[in-house]
Amino acid sequence: MSNGKQQIAVIGLGRFGAAVAEELYKAGHEVIGIDSDRNIVQNIATKIPHAVQVDAVDEKALKQLGIESYDGAVIGITDELETSILITLVLKHLNVKQIIVKARNEMHGEILERVGADRVVYPERDTGLRLAHSWSSADITDSLDIVDGYEIIRVQLPERFFGLQVHELASALNEVQLIMIAREATVIEFPESTEVLQVDDVLILSGKVKAIEKFFLE
Repeated sequence: MSNGKQQIAVIGLGRFGAAVAEELYKAGHEVIGIDSDRNIVQNIATKIPHAVQVDAVDEKALKQLGIESYDGAVIGITDELETSILITLVLKHLNVKQIIVKARNEMHGEILERVGADRVVYPERDTGLRLAHSWSSADITDSLDIVDGYEIIRVQLPERFFGLQVHELASALNEVQLIMIAREATVIEFPESTEVLQVDDVLILSGKVKAIEKFFLE
């Protein structure tokens, strides 16, 4: 997938899909959320600018949305195995560049790969794998590697940045983007450069995997 801002379709806006869509939008990508449930679409419409009620099995409907020109698509549907498989086939037929699909289990994942998924994710299993990641930092509490080569992570503020301002952290982050700061019950989205970092701050960062690894291994 290309660097910088990308066009990504998120199909299936349940708990998993909605979280992916919101985080990718906050990271600066152009996101379209797609779900067949009108209420779900209305709920997320306040959080991302583009959300539509569409049956994603309908190839003609997806084509009208211009999905074939997108950099990638994420399918977050697991409660209906046949539906996720059919949508994968439709996206493959539309030549979507990168198709990433959430799988319920290994057998589901194997079928998805056979019908054209470029990447299969197992959220429950992968959470444990991420906690066992080989990075030397123990501060990473969770990560979302939903786009190939790109991660969104939640991390406790490293001690070396206590008391610094956001612009000083930004210099150290280099190619990694600070999306927000969680400070107890307060959330600061895209904080001002003069915001002072505090001991218990939790950071939400996004960027290329290699850039994030470089930051935490330094």
